[in-house]
Amino acid sequence: MKIQTLLNWRTIIISALVLSLSMMTHAQTANADDDTTKYVPYRMMQGHRVAKSKFGELNIRPYTYFRYLTQAGIDPSYVDGFGKTKEVDKRQDIQLQKVSIYFTGWAFDPKFTYFLYVWTSNASQGQGAQVVVAGNLSYTFNKYFKLTGGIMSLPGVRSTEGNFPFWLSVDNRMIADEYMRPSYTSGFQAKGEIVKKLSYQVMLGNNMSTLGVDAGQIDNKLNTVAGALVYLPTTGEYGMFNGAYGDYDMHEKIATRVGLHFTRSDETRQGQPTTDAFENVSLRVSDGSSIFLPNLFNPGTQIDEARDRMFSVDAGAKTKGFALEGEYYWRKIDNFKLIGSPMALTELNDEGFQLLASAMIFPKKLQLYTTYSKIFGEYGDPSETRVGFNFFPFKKTISTRLNGQVIFMNKCPVGGLAYPYTVGANGTIFNLDLELNF
Repeated sequence: MKIQTLLNWRTIIISALVLSLSMMTHAQTANADDDTTKYVPYRMMQGHRVAKSKFGELNIRPYTYFRYLTQAGIDPSYVDGFGKTKEVDKRQDIQLQKVSIYFTGWAFDPKFTYFLYVWTSNASQGQGAQVVVAGNLSYTFNKYFKLTGGIMSLPGVRSTEGNFPFWLSVDNRMIADEYMRPSYTSGFQAKGEIVKKLSYQVMLGNNMSTLGVDAGQIDNKLNTVAGALVYLPTTGEYGMFNGAYGDYDMHEKIATRVGLHFTRSDETRQGQPTTDAFENVSLRVSDGSSIFLPNLFNPGTQIDEARDRMFSVDAGAKTKGFALEGEYYWRKIDNFKLIGSPMALTELNDEGFQLLASAMIFPKKLQLYTTYSKIFGEYGDPSETRVGFNFFPFKKTISTRLNGQVIFMNKCPVGGLAYPYTVGANGTIFNLDLELNF
């Protein structure tokens, strides 16, 4: 009996040890490979899939970046195009600059998709419209026609076609692009393929920028239109996500693109964001002054309404980590409606361009770039040169990067708290950004 009891206890102990080892091994495996979604957990530019059923799916993607900025190297004042001396409020600060949370997916039919987001610019805390809750709804009929309604970027230049955040710099454009471009507004957009390698985008919107502008400030003409035609003659594509700048993809064959863009809008004095709004695209002359300022062009006169028309052409080529890209802009502002005295000025004409050269020194790891941008304006010819780098710390992903750049600015005509540059900046600016696009 004692022998049998000992054997039984030995069997129980051995079984318990085997079971414990089995559970430990399973726990280690589960911790290493756990997937709480039961589906593909992560997809580029869609984030993590958190729910899926026959009725639809929900994905959540956070985007943010941390910035150190110093403008200590710029002049404390500047003389504008009208001979007036103005002070420059130089900055040196650290900001969790922007936080965005995106909710994407489809509902009831995979062709019916949504893109919703919460977006804040922390450097603009305390200002109007520094927190935005917005988005859009889309239905894809076929590859030739996708219809979207909601808040979107007007496709009037290459950087507003939908390739954000895949720019060489983190969330800031060069001065010619920033000076000429339209922004985000509510409207309808159609896009699709015309023939193989040739695509289109066209949008009808409320105005050139909805940020910081309420519905009562917008005119009732509904005449803001922007469009783009993009031709990809060699490979039929131009890199990830609507054609990123630079060649992180490391194309084996040369990829090329040519794009044509157009914007037309009647803009009113009331419908302009304030000059320090964080996404302001107030119509400016080339010294940085808003065209709607009282007494700007003539004592006792203020522009109340003006027509903006802008055309741009861009081209680019990339292969084996190297990229050379550029864009040229033509803009005319006319059809002025005035408050007060008449004035002799009947139109404003500006031109500008930007050039971007980049190289992946170590594939998928380190990229160097340099850029040049210039505006030919009636109230000054500002320019800028940049030298920078992008370092991608995690293996084979562009979703996290460390960006650093030095900007050599000459009479900057644009700016705001969300940008590393400010109106009137003349000198050297440095910013260092850590970006997460997960």
